[in-house]
Amino acid sequence: MLDRLAMVLRADPHRPAVLTATALTGRSRVRATTGDLTNLTDRYTAALARHGLAAGDTLGLAVRPGPRSLAVLLAAYHLGVRVAVLDPTAGPDVLTARLAVAEPALVLADAAAQAVAGWAGPLARRAHLALPDLTRIAPVRTVGRRLPGCAPALPASAGPPPAAFDGDGDAVIVFTSGTTSRPRAVVHTRSGLSAGMRAVTGLVGPQPDAPVLGGTFFVLVPALAAGAPVALPDRPPALLARQLTRLRPQATYLTPPQLRAVLDHSPRLTGQVFSGSAPVSAALLGRVKRAGADRAYGVYALTELFPAAAVEEADKRGYAADGDLVGRPLPGVSARVDDTGQVWLSGAGQADRYLGEPPMAEVATGDVGRLDGDRLVLAGRCKDMVLRAAENIYPGLYEPALHAPGVALAVLVGVPADDGDERLVAVVQPEPGADRARLRAALRPVLDRMGSARPDRVMFARVPLAGRSRKPDRRAAAQVAARVARDG
Repeated sequence: MLDRLAMVLRADPHRPAVLTATALTGRSRVRATTGDLTNLTDRYTAALARHGLAAGDTLGLAVRPGPRSLAVLLAAYHLGVRVAVLDPTAGPDVLTARLAVAEPALVLADAAAQAVAGWAGPLARRAHLALPDLTRIAPVRTVGRRLPGCAPALPASAGPPPAAFDGDGDAVIVFTSGTTSRPRAVVHTRSGLSAGMRAVTGLVGPQPDAPVLGGTFFVLVPALAAGAPVALPDRPPALLARQLTRLRPQATYLTPPQLRAVLDHSPRLTGQVFSGSAPVSAALLGRVKRAGADRAYGVYALTELFPAAAVEEADKRGYAADGDLVGRPLPGVSARVDDTGQVWLSGAGQADRYLGEPPMAEVATGDVGRLDGDRLVLAGRCKDMVLRAAENIYPGLYEPALHAPGVALAVLVGVPADDGDERLVAVVQPEPGADRARLRAALRPVLDRMGSARPDRVMFARVPLAGRSRKPDRRAAAQVAARVARDG
């Protein structure tokens, strides 16, 4: 897939590749052509080689999404260099530990990332962004505009780039969990990465020339390889709504929190809309189609295997049994359920291993589920089980039903009780403007059907989110529920 992208970029240097946001002007503007991306990639490839990086080395990357970060990733792939992605939301202590494990030979950072690690640190921490002093970890070079106080610029190198690395090997390191003493990182190989992007191509089917909107490497590369220009989503929901309305993308990929926020601003959606990285309810997909999308998909994916399964809104809405239907595993992906109920996945696009550990034959998802014919149904996370009155309750079995009309998000959490047991609390976040009396009436028959898993209490509150993908933070939700219960 990445080799194909390199060929497509060179075939027509004048084809639009990356579009700017259209929210303010009403017209798309070309931020980078395929020729621009090719030139950037060649310059970065030659510069990294001149710096001494070669196949098997690790490159740390702290560059905002855009043409430069994409070109750096393509340059690293060309050389056989693996990339360790730096997440500024993880906190400086965690990042320091992660990079100590990854041992990058070089860190590339833009001026914004270096400001977060330096003079802008106090301001950035208010937005939950923080980076350690990168220069203490590895040599640092600046990509893009260099401001006072930044590391030296990555020197541009003229002339043809070195020959492409021909073989397999590590391509990318993505840190997912762990502690400062034992970070955990997913390692994808070049062949696995390409297989995952081929799976995206098969799912989305991008067509040439019509734009695709998304912010992840797995979305951007297949679109560009198909000859489709890409646009990065605007951050403010109001601007994103205008961007979607005016750009009219053939395909859009947004996380559930992004979708919920943008739908509150009444965008006019088009084409296919995909959402994943966190649970996607049938109610949310229904809102997407009512906003104009032709089709709306929930995508089941893990950092270890992206994408794994997908389900369209009509199928999800029509599923009446317990649990969260996430659809049929995509071609090449196999699923099984072990004796404990945990789902295991395998396929050509799966991660090779966790950093510092032996290769994995299959991926332990951490999800409890079952197979309904050839469809995968989830019951929740293994660690999220609530034990009440000696009964195991898996929240994922019942949370989909809580998404009645007017519910934006809902989770079931366990709250410790004075008798040593747990109480089950439903934390329900209403949609803006929803009438709570009507909402309680709509939830009443849902609660009646939950049987022994009926929650002890239903409370209306905003569901806390956490992490890069802004998933529901169950621990924080449980703390909110406990505080409300304590205060009466």
